[in-house]
Amino acid sequence: MPVQLVTGAAGFIGQQTASQLLARGDHVIGVDNLNDYYDVRLKDYRRQQLDNHENFSFRHIDIEDAATVDALFDEFPIETVFNLAARAGVRYSMENPHVYLSTNAEGTLNLLEGMRRHDCQKLVLASTSSLYAGQKMPFTEDLPVNTPLSPYAASKKAAEVMAYSYHHLYGFDVSVVRFFTVFGPCGRPDMSIYRFIKWIDEGVPILLFGDGEQSRDFTFVEDVAAGAIAAEKKVGYEIFNIGGGRNPISLNTIIGWIEEALGKKAEYERKPFHCADMMETWADISKAERLLDWTPKIDVRDGLQRCVDWYLENKSWLKDIEV
Repeated sequence: MPVQLVTGAAGFIGQQTASQLLARGDHVIGVDNLNDYYDVRLKDYRRQQLDNHENFSFRHIDIEDAATVDALFDEFPIETVFNLAARAGVRYSMENPHVYLSTNAEGTLNLLEGMRRHDCQKLVLASTSSLYAGQKMPFTEDLPVNTPLSPYAASKKAAEVMAYSYHHLYGFDVSVVRFFTVFGPCGRPDMSIYRFIKWIDEGVPILLFGDGEQSRDFTFVEDVAAGAIAAEKKVGYEIFNIGGGRNPISLNTIIGWIEEALGKKAEYERKPFHCADMMETWADISKAERLLDWTPKIDVRDGLQRCVDWYLENKSWLKDIEV
């Protein structure tokens, strides 16, 4: 039975990826350090969804610890590494840049070294659309991404180029998947969709940076996980945009749709546009369609309704989650 390693398995995208791998019959080793960047109860909730699978094994480890990572490769015959562990969040990376570099860059290096020592040849590396700052839309994978606007984006670029070095030196097969504004049920509470739903429902003013006309290529988490798994295909070294591929949708539009789903109106607390944010993102996904046979399936509005439904079903304990 294939053994797949999913890092960040208690995370938003990691849990969904592990779940889809289990559904196709794989044995999944999930690792996560369960850090408290946001409320660990959300990570425990996601992990519980995986613990019900007999083919799932969990290890509470940190990919920043090279010796522990190497021991993991000793313990299991890992076929593919899905590196979905990351310190996420553009704004927080400005407050604590060191931890972003140590997790996103050095953690990736530790995995690459483990792969090298144990002859594991396939890496699927999660990266970010934040790298495309200042480029012409829709974003294509061949654009130069040498002007990151935040330590978060810079640390993801470092991971990409380190993975390329190991591809060049040791023949690793590497798929870099650049994700575009992932959303879905049980998402991170620091992300806009979760926060908007909670704030509107509770009658708390939305904290909105700028005029709300900034737009994103929103992508449902199930589609993102399916894209990561499709990227397991042997490609050499390739970068793939995993995004909605639609015209960007403004935050004002998203807020309006959430208002309709909840039957409540939003109030606002407005702040200046943040210097580390991007005004728009829009993925050209033709390469993923062509080489991976992947396209997103879930419409943004349908996905938002699923988010609202999940929130209302779990509202009794989510009321205590800080955003």
